[in-house]
Amino acid sequence: RNYDTVYGALRPVTLPTPGNHEYETPGATPYFDYFGLNAGPHGVGYYSFELGNWHAIALNSNISVAVDSPQGAWLRADLAANRTRCTIAYWHHPRFSSGKHGDQPRMHDFWRVLYEAGADIVLSAHHHTYERFAPQDPDGSPDTARGIRQFVVGTGGAAPYEFTAARPTSEVRMSTLGVLKLTLRADDYDWSFISVSGPGDSGSGACH
Repeated sequence: RNYDTVYGALRPVTLPTPGNHEYETPGATPYFDYFGLNAGPHGVGYYSFELGNWHAIALNSNISVAVDSPQGAWLRADLAANRTRCTIAYWHHPRFSSGKHGDQPRMHDFWRVLYEAGADIVLSAHHHTYERFAPQDPDGSPDTARGIRQFVVGTGGAAPYEFTAARPTSEVRMSTLGVLKLTLRADDYDWSFISVSGPGDSGSGACH
């Protein structure tokens, strides 16, 4: 009733990751039924693919994210087999956030695995905000050499949240609706957050 009327035309090219609301139904079955093969193996919720010169990894933050979980073992194996220079990963619950739900420390293990493999970008949502972070290590300390840049983009339709205390590595915070556009090249990337009203956010970064 909601998603399909707005974004349904993009379903054939959408490569999704599930959120907490999908799991209000046991096993997120309607989510997997709706997106079909685009959501990866049915009932699993994590998969990877090549996106131009980038390796992209969709993870499921609603199931076990322990480093020794089936998903953790799959992530380590997937990264070990990756031969691209640039890597982007995305899941629902943000490791870091200045929003009302705060950080999600349980995502620390996956961030560390990605960090050690040289990943470049992490996308998350959950908070109904836009927030961009400086590159940082798994503990949230600035790291310009190997740090991962995180974007929190929960701006697709639900009413925006206000922010609470800003994290030290938070560079931009916007409580608005909008869309994040990423331009991914062989060795670097641009970002542009397009707000429905008012100024947006843009910049560029290089792969490790």
